[in-house]
Amino acid sequence: QAKERIEALREELSKHNYNYYVLNAPTVSDFEFDIKMQELETLEKMFPQFASEDSPTQHVGSDIEKKQAKGFEQVAHRYPMLSLGNTYNIDELNDFNDRIAKLLTVPYSFSCELKFDGTAICLTYKNGILDKAVTRGDGIKGDNVIDNVLTIKSIPQRLKGSYPDEFEIRGEIFMPWDDFYRLNAEKEDNDEPAFANPRNAAAGSLKLLDSEIVAERGLDCVLYHILGENLPFSKHSEAIEAAAGWGLPISKYSEVVNTIEEVKEYIEKWDTDRKTLPFATDGIVIKVNELDSQRKLGYTAKSPRWATAYKFKPEQALTRLLSVDYQVGRTGAITPVANLEPVPLSGTIVKRASLHNKDQMDLLDIHIGDYVYVEKGGEIIPKITAIAPEKRPADASVPDWPLRCPDCGALLVRDESQAKHYCPNNTGCPTQIKSGIIHFISRKAMNILAGEATVEQLYTKGLVFSLSDLYKLTEDQLVTLDGWKEKSAQNFLESIENSKKTPFFRVLYALGIRHVGENTAKMLARHFKSIDALSSASKEELLQIDEVGEIMADSILSYFDNPVNQELIKELKEIGLQFEENEDGSGKVSDRLAGATVVVSGVFSVSREEIKAMVEANGGKNSGSVSGKTSFILAGDKPGAEKIKKAEKLGIRIVSEDEFYKMIED
Repeated sequence: QAKERIEALREELSKHNYNYYVLNAPTVSDFEFDIKMQELETLEKMFPQFASEDSPTQHVGSDIEKKQAKGFEQVAHRYPMLSLGNTYNIDELNDFNDRIAKLLTVPYSFSCELKFDGTAICLTYKNGILDKAVTRGDGIKGDNVIDNVLTIKSIPQRLKGSYPDEFEIRGEIFMPWDDFYRLNAEKEDNDEPAFANPRNAAAGSLKLLDSEIVAERGLDCVLYHILGENLPFSKHSEAIEAAAGWGLPISKYSEVVNTIEEVKEYIEKWDTDRKTLPFATDGIVIKVNELDSQRKLGYTAKSPRWATAYKFKPEQALTRLLSVDYQVGRTGAITPVANLEPVPLSGTIVKRASLHNKDQMDLLDIHIGDYVYVEKGGEIIPKITAIAPEKRPADASVPDWPLRCPDCGALLVRDESQAKHYCPNNTGCPTQIKSGIIHFISRKAMNILAGEATVEQLYTKGLVFSLSDLYKLTEDQLVTLDGWKEKSAQNFLESIENSKKTPFFRVLYALGIRHVGENTAKMLARHFKSIDALSSASKEELLQIDEVGEIMADSILSYFDNPVNQELIKELKEIGLQFEENEDGSGKVSDRLAGATVVVSGVFSVSREEIKAMVEANGGKNSGSVSGKTSFILAGDKPGAEKIKKAEKLGIRIVSEDEFYKMIED
């Protein structure tokens, strides 16, 4: 029985490791995973005859499987990147302290640090210059993602002050809550799968091949462990303070304490205060602070003996399910939302929680009237994780999944390859029409000066039913809207007129084709050059584009096969929208940079691709290298040091992003 259970746990944990590290799509919580891992460790100790080097207890999870083909160079770690032992029981920290006390004969202290919920990274600096940035991988080797890491503003390419000739510093790349919400909102808007938590979002972003997209994701970094030969430090805290002096990002929340009781006080403080932090943290890391003592304590096969992690248990509440609403999204996706008896959870009152889709409801076996367990995914987003079957009332009923759209009444459809149901009436469903207009006028699309309230008024008064109707509006019509004056109407119409200059890739994104996000629209526009070429493309041609899979290709084909959409594009063409790129892909709008050769370098508030498009749209020419023909360098944060040096030598002007916007300002 033990052998069978051990083998089953190994298989299950290996699968969960693959989902977590490679797919960035975990199917169980950290708590569930850790409980199963602890069970496996206990069984392996009780039955050593079943020991195996391939057991998940003997190595860290790997994120490098099948990644070589994606274009990342694999690099061996000079020092293995191990994982940490962990516990959810604060009293087990006494055992951790007792083990250390038995092995050490000198006084020791602890460094207490927040456990950032991100993805591990190892940076190598040589002579003050960032040389490599390697993921944990399998602990022995990882992927060198330096191009992506260079887009993270908090990580310096060049150090300052006095530093060792060569060293490694390890840490966590994470995604702050605000950027996580923004990214998932964009994914939801484009009917793409959302990330489960900021950790998955950070890990997935770091493995993208296009560093310009990575730059837009808002990643950040905190560093917490320095390695190297003959480093001049006696304590871990001294090394980290020195790293801060070199310009490296370290945590401002760490604290050195002398006893295990003080460690517990630190944990107690942050178990509450972490809920106010702008990033996700799932525990506390406790390290012996003295480096000589760390060396004496050494390592197991998988983790250091001088460090451990205390992990916070997810906060949970039990409340009653009152009803289920069904919401229609911009692309017609139907999302069930649970209405709950209000319950306090992690500092807020929770009244609603997403049920995601019908499959999730069936899996939970959820009934109206059930008592349900609610957690906050990543401590923020409410989700129902289970029901309490023993508390189910006799009159509890299975919620009726709608056969028709709750807004327009159209029969719902479901693609067998997806979990969601859709309303297919995308050209006649009021919610989809209004949501499509809101998407069309948004800042990243056509950038028209209006919001949801304006769209609601325009639709209710019968002035706008189609995207093309926006371009037929008059000042006389607009001033009839509630709260509108002559000046606001003129500003709105001016932004409508200006939107005709919007480049093709943004127009394509604005159309709201299901599954086609902003970055995919850029790739499609870059490849096909015009809406005519794209609309006549075969499925095989579409599948040749990076990030276009079967589902997206079918969605694009379906959009252009629809006669209503064909007529819409014809009308928008006649209105004057940009449905093709110039030969150089510029979508030219002015000659303000005519004759100028520009070198773009660094990280900007928008992607470098957009900056380059602005250069070309205003008559300039982009160049990748600095020469005597260069008119100016457009420099963002952390521009290439060699390019700046050469520009200064040649007397070439260096222009900031703000100065550039003034140069092309209309």
